[in-house]
Amino acid sequence: METPARRAGSATQARIWKGSGVSESLLEELIDWLRIPSVSSGGGDPEALRAAGRWVVERVSAAGGGAALVETSGAPLAVGELRAAREGAPTVLIYGHYDVQGPGPLELWSSPPFEPTLRDGRVYARGAVDDKGNFLPLLHVACELARRGELPLNVRVLVEGEEEVGSRAVMDWIAADGRGADAALVFDAGMLDARTPALTVAVRGLVAVEIEVRVADADLHSGLYGGTVPNAVHVLQRMLAAVLPDADGRLRPELREGIEPPSPEELAAWRALPSAAEAIAAAGGRPLGEEAAAAYYERSWADASLDVNGIEGGDAHQLRTIVPASARAKLTMRLAPGQRSERMRSELERLLRAQAPPYAEVDIRMSGAEPARFDPSLPPLRLAVEALERASGARPALVGSGGSIPILAAFAERGIPTILSGFLLPEDALHAPNESFGLDRLELAERAARELYAALATLPAGPSRGGPVF
Repeated sequence: METPARRAGSATQARIWKGSGVSESLLEELIDWLRIPSVSSGGGDPEALRAAGRWVVERVSAAGGGAALVETSGAPLAVGELRAAREGAPTVLIYGHYDVQGPGPLELWSSPPFEPTLRDGRVYARGAVDDKGNFLPLLHVACELARRGELPLNVRVLVEGEEEVGSRAVMDWIAADGRGADAALVFDAGMLDARTPALTVAVRGLVAVEIEVRVADADLHSGLYGGTVPNAVHVLQRMLAAVLPDADGRLRPELREGIEPPSPEELAAWRALPSAAEAIAAAGGRPLGEEAAAAYYERSWADASLDVNGIEGGDAHQLRTIVPASARAKLTMRLAPGQRSERMRSELERLLRAQAPPYAEVDIRMSGAEPARFDPSLPPLRLAVEALERASGARPALVGSGGSIPILAAFAERGIPTILSGFLLPEDALHAPNESFGLDRLELAERAARELYAALATLPAGPSRGGPVF
């Protein structure tokens, strides 16, 4: 809750860094928002989550827009709209999330995680970069332009409070929304390096699989029964072998069905990126081979992969000589653009069960998220590349993401071209103690927001963008 004392404290810290280039009002707002401990993971604090959502609603309302909290089964959505200064303007939807990860061990923080601290050209707090500091410039600039009567396009605002725990409610909202947008803007990603912005044009989908195999009512003595009764670990191993990649990391053809190859423009952009071998080594990994390292971007961003994340069965700790009665495994398959999670779930289950003997009880549980790809030749993305270059002075890199971002698949399903960018760098300690955001990149994000709004205002307005705000 905002109070005079809190506002005064925010202003004091902001004045300290007035020479940083960041607008004082933006920094004051960020400090104020970061003070709200809107943790969603581990149960979270419902009242703090509501307060963080109300904070968004209050900013939109104060700028002359319409806004409200939309109730869900969990944390509410903050939904609103700021109308353009002219009729017939296009509409963009800005998306972010106000929830944050838990702070973790407090003794590892140099300053309290929910008492934002400015030092060394950074703001330190949980949520500083993920996603309050990354997203806020989009909201701040839109509100500022609206207050001055200079907003060149309609800006729909969608900020959720469950991104860190699954984004279920916002996915339902997007699916039910009847208005859509001419483009979506998301600042929840990173830069290629400290001076080069990135535009993410593809993300992979996901099929998560949990398998449990039971072959007996109890573990048995391996000396007395080994070779005469089934071993659950052996059964599970044979099942997993049916879906594992080959020695070069490639999946069998059935699990690569539907993959859409990247465009020549994407391939050219990826080949211009720095070698991934150093990045793999820096993360503590070793490439499968020279070809795998050379094709890192194509494999990670445009191909399917599968990894066993863990296996449990028997007793490897006390080394009891048993024949295990049960065994469990968790694996995840990353889907390339063009693939569908329902189809791959069906194929994975078929391949796994085909290797299970009749005497085995097999329980397979799956969940999935769709991949998404946005053609970089689409007008909103072309305009975004130029806008980000004007803001930063460097040509943005067209990149993909090996991870999965369900919200992008939801936008793609609705036919909304999405501009995913952001200003995260590795030193920002995402999800770790002492999370921070460099003030130079907060300033860059503000410039980028202004350039993007100006550029996207030149889009033709799509049909049926009017109607109720919510």
